Amino acid sequence: MSMITTTAWVRRGVAAQFPTKYEIDEKEMDRISKLARMQLEDAQEDLNAAQGNDDSGKKDDDAMEDDAEEKGEKDASKKKTDDDNDLKEYDLDHYDSDEVDEDGEKITMFGNVKSLAYHEPNEEDPYLVVPEEEDDEEREELQILPTDNLLLAGKVEDEVAHLEVYVYEDAADNLYVHHDIMLPAIPLCVEWLDFPVGKSADSTSTTGNIVAVGTMEPDIEVWDLDVVDSMYPNAILGQGSADAEGDAKKSKKKKKTKANDEFHVDSVLALAANRQHRNLLASASADRTVKLWDLNTAKSAKSYSHHTDKVCSLDWHPKESTVLLSGSYDRTIVAADMRSPDTKARWGVDADVETVRWDVHDPNYFYVTTDGGMVYRYDIRNVPATPKDSKPVWSLQAHDSSVSSFDINPAIPGFIATGSTDKQVKLWNVENDKPSMVVSRKLDVGKVFSTNFAPDAEVGFRLAVAGSKGSVQIWDTSTNAAVRRAFVSRMPSLQGDVKERMVGMQPDQDESDDEGAPETGAVGGADGWESMDED
Repeated sequence: MSMITTTAWVRRGVAAQFPTKYEIDEKEMDRISKLARMQLEDAQEDLNAAQGNDDSGKKDDDAMEDDAEEKGEKDASKKKTDDDNDLKEYDLDHYDSDEVDEDGEKITMFGNVKSLAYHEPNEEDPYLVVPEEEDDEEREELQILPTDNLLLAGKVEDEVAHLEVYVYEDAADNLYVHHDIMLPAIPLCVEWLDFPVGKSADSTSTTGNIVAVGTMEPDIEVWDLDVVDSMYPNAILGQGSADAEGDAKKSKKKKKTKANDEFHVDSVLALAANRQHRNLLASASADRTVKLWDLNTAKSAKSYSHHTDKVCSLDWHPKESTVLLSGSYDRTIVAADMRSPDTKARWGVDADVETVRWDVHDPNYFYVTTDGGMVYRYDIRNVPATPKDSKPVWSLQAHDSSVSSFDINPAIPGFIATGSTDKQVKLWNVENDKPSMVVSRKLDVGKVFSTNFAPDAEVGFRLAVAGSKGSVQIWDTSTNAAVRRAFVSRMPSLQGDVKERMVGMQPDQDESDDEGAPETGAVGGADGWESMDED
């Protein structure tokens, strides 16, 4: 069983062309030792808690052990006599007396001592040195070209959680897993960062290729995507970081289990990087709080309690860089300036919020999707007196079940995508506030948990779709005939028909079938896809 719960694109040209292999120096060893000790202490405390202090059944267990011991002694006495007779033929009293060869040298299980190969000091052992051509081959396999995108996918497979880092080669119609990162729990959200955090901050570089991951655990892990096979994250945002640094005592009694200003105490459901203030990362949690992290210090700078239930979605305003939009299971959406959080606007909907998103083409508006299958568009300038008085610009029953994912095309205003637990992906034209469906598809990813348009202009029509089957499909929506007809007036390059194109990893695909080679996904037309294109 596998599923992909969340995805995020990395734009072209930011990944290192040749990612480095993880190396341990003295400083890194000290860091991971603290983290490993912290994890061991946590595990021991959990074990102690599970065992409990109740010894009520201990006496009964002791009585049973005494009976078993008495019976065992009788059986062992009889068995020993039989075993002694059987073992005589093996002469075990002289088992360590080695044979000798013609020269009088002892013969051991590894042969004669003279058969061992010796090397002079500083001489390379040919059996231990990797040939240079193999280094070059491995380096070439890890290479990421400036024209490649990365696609990050949080995945659960056979109860093992990890982050898969895909390389998407658009020109070659190729998608394959470059490397992966082990995670402590089911991933719920990922956010790409261009700001160096943790170990990356030790360098003089002011940029980075970093990912923050929120999981069912309350801590946020930060990893460097340009390093392969890392053992531990570059940084931890949360209580785990304080424990590793010795700032908090490792005791269940001392640990805070209630919401507080310093760290989350429940699952992290959403992350949002501030693209203008690059050292700021916002996080939303099931503990009902939103926190603002300073990536320079890896500490919580602010904590906000705008909601009365789990906070599940966040989005920074594209122009007003201090305004944050948040959506919650309390069925409200809040827009607040983080500099003066008491000044906030609130809207209400009739079901649990799934996603909130500013309209990048006109930030006076924002979108909300809900568990009831609805999509709403609101005007930020029309603030209701109470959430119950909220009036959207328009509302749309997009799906019969939860609209679990949503995105806005970066190239064409009014072009949006929705994904649902009904297993469908739908593309919409909402120009002039008149929503109409352009195309609906089932892409064989199961229940849809993620739909994301690529961030680069050259591949802005590529829509990454993933879900409960653990597979990824990248759909070039610009090759769909209905999309071309619907948006050709806004993008003349869509004139005419072309063959529809899709690249993807097949569900539960066995990568061992093609050893060492990147997996190339299925490419082609719409044959076999369940579809409903606009006439």
